Order: sequence, then C-alpha cells, then structure tokens
Amino acid sequence: MKKEYTVTWASTAESDLSKIIEYIAQSNPDNALNILQKIKKDVANLYYLPEKCRIVPELYDQGITQYRELLVTPWRIMYRISDSTVYVLSVLDSRQNIEDILLKRFTKNIL
Repeated sequence: MKKEYTVTWASTAESDLSKIIEYIAQSNPDNALNILQKIKKDVANLYYLPEKCRIVPELYDQGITQYRELLVTPWRIMYRISDSTVYVLSVLDSRQNIEDILLKRFTKNIL
C-alpha cells in the first residue's frame, strides 16, 4: 500500500498562483481557469509520490536537496516533503531568473 501525504499550500505559493491566474485572466479568462485547474490537479497528485519529481537544480548545485519541483510548463511548483506532508512553497514562471527569485525569498526566509 502506498503512503499518502497531505498537500498544504504556503501563503507565498497561494499568492504566486493567484498573481499568475489574475494576469492570464486579463486577456483570457477561460484559459486562466484551465491553467488553475491543471496546476491544482497536478499538485494534488503529489499526495501519492512526491519523491517522483526532481530536486530543484539551482539549489542542488548549492548542496540544498530538500526542495523538489513539479513542472507544469512554463511554471515550476516548488515544494518540500516533511514527514507525511508536502508543503507547496512557490509557483514560479520558468521564463524568469529563478536563482534571483529564490535568493530574494531566502533572504526574507520565504521560499
């Protein structure tokens, strides 16, 4: 029997997702709804095998291995696993400089 995890969204991740959806909805509300549903569905699927996703490469290069990411192109959903909980920490656009965003968030103690 597979272990099941609880998926919990951090306020930063919720804010990231909200901003993305609001931006898309300005020009295409139907597409915004589709993207929201796709991201929520894919993240919800982490409750079975969260280890299946890769470790965030930019962090791995720095020796930081506790953060993983789910790719829903062009977005990168970053999370960490603790006991039986998956904490969704960020939803970032992969077309942006991820290292700069992560550095700013780490200096504020928020991923």
